Parts: sequence; C-alpha cells; structure tokens
Amino acid sequence: MKPRALLTALAVASLSILPATADAATKKPKRTTTQDILVVGNNWDGTATIVNPRTFKRIATLNIIPDKDERLAEIQANPDRQGYFLAIRELVGEGHDQFVDDAFTSHSGRYLYVSRPSFADVVAFDLKTRKIVWRAPVEGYRADHMAISPDGTRLAVSASTAKKVHILNTADGQVVGSFASGDQPHENNYSQDGSRIFHASIGTVYSPLDAPELEPTKGERVFEIVNASTLQVERRIDMNKKLEEFGRADMSGAVRPMALTPDEKTVYFQVSFHHGFVEYDLTADKVTRVADLPITDKAPPMREQYLLDSAHHGLAMNPQGTKLCAAGTMSDYAAIVDRQTFRYAIAAEGTKPYWSTNSGDGKYCFISFSGDDNVGVVDYGTEKLVKKFPVGDHPQRMRMGKLRYNLLGTKRPATRRR
Repeated sequence: MKPRALLTALAVASLSILPATADAATKKPKRTTTQDILVVGNNWDGTATIVNPRTFKRIATLNIIPDKDERLAEIQANPDRQGYFLAIRELVGEGHDQFVDDAFTSHSGRYLYVSRPSFADVVAFDLKTRKIVWRAPVEGYRADHMAISPDGTRLAVSASTAKKVHILNTADGQVVGSFASGDQPHENNYSQDGSRIFHASIGTVYSPLDAPELEPTKGERVFEIVNASTLQVERRIDMNKKLEEFGRADMSGAVRPMALTPDEKTVYFQVSFHHGFVEYDLTADKVTRVADLPITDKAPPMREQYLLDSAHHGLAMNPQGTKLCAAGTMSDYAAIVDRQTFRYAIAAEGTKPYWSTNSGDGKYCFISFSGDDNVGVVDYGTEKLVKKFPVGDHPQRMRMGKLRYNLLGTKRPATRRR
C-alpha cells in the first residue's frame, strides 16, 4: 500500500472509533431517585419518625392515625371490638392504645405501609400527600409484625387473634392469601430470594400464668417455614421440644425476634423469659447453642413482672454474619455479641430497649429505647454507642427503607459537574 493510501486508511479507522469513545466519556451516570431512610414506629402516639440514617437527623414526623375518630366510632359501635380494644390497651399496651407497630416503605420510596394493632389493620400512605391510599383490615382484633417481600409486591402481616398470617398485595392492600399459625402469630421474615417465610407465634404472653410449670397454658407456639408462593407450611417446629432435647427444658419455646445468617442455614432467636438467645441449625434441625447474657439489677426479680414475657426483645445480625446486636429489654442495655465465641460487650444503656435493626450499609445497629423515647446508634466495629436521637412516644419497630427525593421536604443532591 502506498504511503498516502496507508495514511488515509488509518485516519478513517481512527474516526470510526471516536464516536463510541466520545459517547462513553460523555454518558451521564444514572441519577438516583431515592435515599435511604430509617422509619421508627412510635407505638403510643401514633406517629412514624423518618430519619436520615447517616446524619441521624429527623426528616419528618408522620401522623399514622389521621382517621382516628372514624376508627374509634366503628370500634365503639361493635361490643366485641370494643372489648378487645380495651383489652389491648390494658394487657398489651401498658395502659396505652397501640397505634403503630411495623412499617415498611415501597421500593419506589413513594409509599409507607404500617400495621396498626389497636385498629386491627394495615394502611398505606402516599408520602407525597401524607394521606392514606388504602386500608386493609385483618381478621380478628389485632395486627402485629409484618415483613415485605424482596420484590416489594407482598406484605406478610400477623393477625394476632385470628391465628393466621395474611399476605397483602402492596399495590392495593387486597388479601391474596393466608397461612395458619399458632396462638398469637408474631415475627415474620422473608428469605433473601423471597421463596420462603420464616414465621413464629408466641402464645398468650399477656397471661399472668408465667411460672415455668405453667408453660403449656400459654397456648400453641410454633416456628414455621412457609413456601411464599403456595403458602403451604413446609416445616413446623416445636421449640419447646427442641430445647428439651438440647437439655434446656427450663426455657420457653416462644420464639421472639430472630436473625438469619447470610447463608440462611442458621437462625438465632430470642425466647420468652430468657436473657440471651438461641442458635438453631436449620439443616440439622436442632438447637446447637444457647447464649446467656447478663441480667442486670434493672431486671424485675419475678417473671410475672416481665413486659409481655420479654426478657430480651430485639435481635439483628451484621451483613457479614459475624456479630449480633441484642436488645436486653428488661435489663436496660444493648449488647454486641461475637457470633463465633458469644463474647459480648454492653454497647449502650437505656430504658426498655425494644427492637434492633441494621443501617443500610451494615455499619450501625439501631436500638429503640422505648422507655426513653429515643434511638441509640451502635457501631458494629467499635462496639460502642455513637449517638442517641429523640423520636416519638414509645418507639418500637424500626425498619430501613427508601424515600423518593423531593418528598417530605427532602432535596435531590446537586449533580457534580465534570
């Protein structure tokens, strides 16, 4: 090839590359439409505090019971419902109505789904208008813990007095299925792939019959693994029997909050009256260890004085699966526990810690100190308290979620110029 022809060919080849290279250099990164938030449900005052989980500053406080007068009128018109409403106040709510239990955001960051125990329903709020867009009453007289499916299309909500768990369509609140539970269905967790639901019932924890020999009077308490598609119960485990086989017949089998390992082969859970938690091998189908955590002088001397049988209520595991964050409810502390050795560090102190959950990045554990109306932030790495921030009256359940930018007064971060 002649020199001039060679130069022409090279020039053409280089020009054919330029457009793609230029496009790659100038292609704008996809803008994020949502930010991470922490939703704190304030049970007694009927609000939800929305918090920035990085700055720990309040974004907004939402009224979760704007329809309170209408709901109370319905309840008062029905003697059965009125009786349960008052019983919930006295037996479960420590003299207070239970207006907010659990809360999850939609994956889009536009909606907030909340279970309301005393109103026996689940409601969805449009975070743009702050108004209820659908309401789903549950069977029976009380709604409790929820879980949201990984794809965001389903909510599992415990219907306490109906002995079942409803599955709701998040788009419209319609009940699309249910599965049977034991007495007082409680905790729900979806598996990471959404194929299973890990569920537990706790029995009549408000019963005054708390002596160990009266354990059977608490009713049917079961741990279940449910097929999330068919809602068939694949495994039903009697934890009283499993603990007895392990040599701890003294312990209750009422499974409370739980945390699954990243591979979902092991589950850790708290049980009634026990200061600590249980390790359960789901493959071998047996209890493998029991963690005994300290009982402080803040704990009542008698089991009958425990809040709804809860010695500890709140358990989370860091994303690496190496540490657990336990809320020592009756002993007024939160502890970080090494999963391998069960070595523990008292990381925070406060009145009646009632739940624990991880930050989105897994760096922190948030603990709701329900008796102090604040939330503690513990660093998993240092195992120490970073901060406490105020919320509403009697915070309980907390969940990480998403909030669409420009809602609730938030602003989208400025785009950096290249």
